[in-house]
Amino acid sequence: MKCFYHPDQARHAPPTFLLRGQPAPSPEGPVRAELLSEGLAAAGLSLTAPMETDSPTLRKRLEQVHTSRYLQFLETIYERWHAIPGASELVAPNVHPCGGAQHYPRHPVGQAGWHLHDMACPLSETSFRGAMASAATAVAAAEDVLRGAARSYALCRPPGHHAGPDNAGGFCLVNNAALAASVLREKVSKVAIIDVDLHHGNGTQDIFYARGDVWTGSVHADPSDFYPFFWSGADETGSGEGEGANVNFPLPLGSDGETYLSAVATLIKQLNHFQPEAVVVSLGLDVHKDDPLAGLSVETEEFVALGEQLSALSQPTVVIQEGGYPTDHLSANLTAFMRGYLRG
Repeated sequence: MKCFYHPDQARHAPPTFLLRGQPAPSPEGPVRAELLSEGLAAAGLSLTAPMETDSPTLRKRLEQVHTSRYLQFLETIYERWHAIPGASELVAPNVHPCGGAQHYPRHPVGQAGWHLHDMACPLSETSFRGAMASAATAVAAAEDVLRGAARSYALCRPPGHHAGPDNAGGFCLVNNAALAASVLREKVSKVAIIDVDLHHGNGTQDIFYARGDVWTGSVHADPSDFYPFFWSGADETGSGEGEGANVNFPLPLGSDGETYLSAVATLIKQLNHFQPEAVVVSLGLDVHKDDPLAGLSVETEEFVALGEQLSALSQPTVVIQEGGYPTDHLSANLTAFMRGYLRG
């Protein structure tokens, strides 16, 4: 199985984010890629870099899952932000639209509030380049499957599943899983995305909610008590052509590995009913009990079972890295997952 990572992802490295109203060190930084690559090496896997991170083809593919104005915002906001007298070093909003706002602002402060959904996505001068490298990594893994590989893995950071059509959120700038699914759709008629991250992939859900060709399913901590709070209920099942093609399994905070793996098994059964021709896995290792953003209580060895469950899928599969933040266990968690996944 080929594994992909582009080193330009390190160009997105925000030092802080806002946590419970206080500036805090960001857990989503380049050290994540270092720890995850160590986990891959321990499983006998190596990384390959995509050839391109900024091409017209990549931009066109991104426009299949994000609005053109949002991509333009990511590319240009830093320079426009710094033309404002007294602007902060990092782009970070101080106002957000709510109550069904309709007017799209021209001013950079207003656009930052419109597109940066929360305070976990501050942007530096090189953040856009890092995000494009993450997107290119996801595309490389999807193209590997389209060329005939049974499985591939994309080490993507920043992660992507909270990024919606027109916004960033939860450390996520572009939606790598949605992008991979869109690339797979160039050759197959039905794709499924199964999200096993601690947090609900609200951006992925938003992108495909009204579509019947891409099934989305997620196991996650209950949004009544956990980020992203405002989406991910079991009653959110899709709309229009997408009715029935969105499945959510919220779990009580602190749920153990047995409960989590049982929910994943149920979600896989729902996925198989859809009969997709290819699958994207949004892999979150932040379900581990000691993750800095801990909300569930999965043990390291239980990632072996998770890998075995997902390896039983018969369809060609792209695994996209989502969450999983620096701890003494992060490398071992990915190693354990890959042990189970490769064994299957």
